[in-house]
Amino acid sequence: MLRWTVTFIILAIVAGIFGFGGIAAGAASIAKILFFIFLVLFIISLISGRSRV
Repeated sequence: MLRWTVTFIILAIVAGIFGFGGIAAGAASIAKILFFIFLVLFIISLISGRSRV
């Protein structure tokens, strides 16, 4: 999932360079959503991993 976030960030940067503002904003918002989902899943896995040990 982190790989998709990086992909959408790069897409947003490239679209921003070429002047496609709507595409860049859309890709940046998708990347932000995926990053927060990754962050929540990572924290949940850390918490659940510690309770089993």
